[in-house]
Amino acid sequence: MDRFGIYVHIPFCISKCKYCDFISFACNNKKIEEYFDVLIKEIECKKNCTNKEITTIYIGGGTPSVPDSKYIVQVINYIRSVFKVSKECEITIEVNPGTVTKEKLLDYKSVGINRISIGLQSTSDRILKLLGRIHNYEQFISTYNLAKEAGYNNINIDLMLGIPTQTESELIDSLEKVIKLNPSHISIYSLIIEENTELQRLIDNNELQLPEENVERKMYWKTKRILEKKGFKQYEISNFAKKGYESKHNLDCWNQEEYAGMGLAAHSYINRKRFSNLDNINKYIKNKENLIENIVVNEIQNKENQAKEYMMIGFRKINGISISEFERKFRINPLFYFRFEIDNLVEKGLIEVDLDRIKLTKKGLDFANIVFEEFV
Repeated sequence: MDRFGIYVHIPFCISKCKYCDFISFACNNKKIEEYFDVLIKEIECKKNCTNKEITTIYIGGGTPSVPDSKYIVQVINYIRSVFKVSKECEITIEVNPGTVTKEKLLDYKSVGINRISIGLQSTSDRILKLLGRIHNYEQFISTYNLAKEAGYNNINIDLMLGIPTQTESELIDSLEKVIKLNPSHISIYSLIIEENTELQRLIDNNELQLPEENVERKMYWKTKRILEKKGFKQYEISNFAKKGYESKHNLDCWNQEEYAGMGLAAHSYINRKRFSNLDNINKYIKNKENLIENIVVNEIQNKENQAKEYMMIGFRKINGISISEFERKFRINPLFYFRFEIDNLVEKGLIEVDLDRIKLTKKGLDFANIVFEEFV
């Protein structure tokens, strides 16, 4: 089946976390209402961007659980009215502890949202405070229990490693506590210091220090062993799932499937063209009557660009790239098309060719950026 996804960006937060460089803003009821008015118009304008069934809808942010749930209900209902949404469509919403009620969760469920992604990051209140999170561990537990009571069986929990001052025992404690809750999916990301964030300022001023690279890598491999031992299969560098609960949205992105982005700064990929919306919320709202002014074209791919990107994002998957699928898509064998890049990476021990698969080695997982750079 041809796949097509929709991403919806909700840019509102209670406050900005110290590590966050996403496009997000503090709550303002008037601004929220204006924003959703424009968002609905954008969905209407993009209704003819595909004739395919919608197989995934992902609502990210920001914190999508901050606005009143009536807005999310309105968005999903409108998407259903202008697009053909598959009965098996995976519909995900990101939520943060401290911003969710049982009523909101039931409202989400009433319009078919069937996957919840909870931003926890750590079970240590000390670490949460350091990161600038608005919640504590107790509030996370309350949010998780509310989601289960509301009938959600597909729940992801976000964790983070490589945080300044984070100890290995704190990381393992977070893993053990989260595993006991028996979620269907766990995402665990290495902290990346983004430009112009509060955390970057603290590190630049030597108020905080990142762990040494070997310490961060040790944390990563310990995490991997613990999760796999408990029945979570690693299917991407930072993602682990119980069987059958891999994120379809994530996999579609790494398989270079098409999607339309709706909302502020949202990105789209359609017909080998990558484009995005403006990241200025006032301009986005101001252009309500002429939404074409909000679109910025980032890249129009030729075959070579598309093939390189397919390889680069495909290496994020633990199973790597299927040679036969590449041949079907591009009408050429990747072992020939990228013979110099592949030979170089195999020689360095970073990738391996295994029957129909080209994938990262154990060493490649630690030096994945070097692999990605070969296909930029």
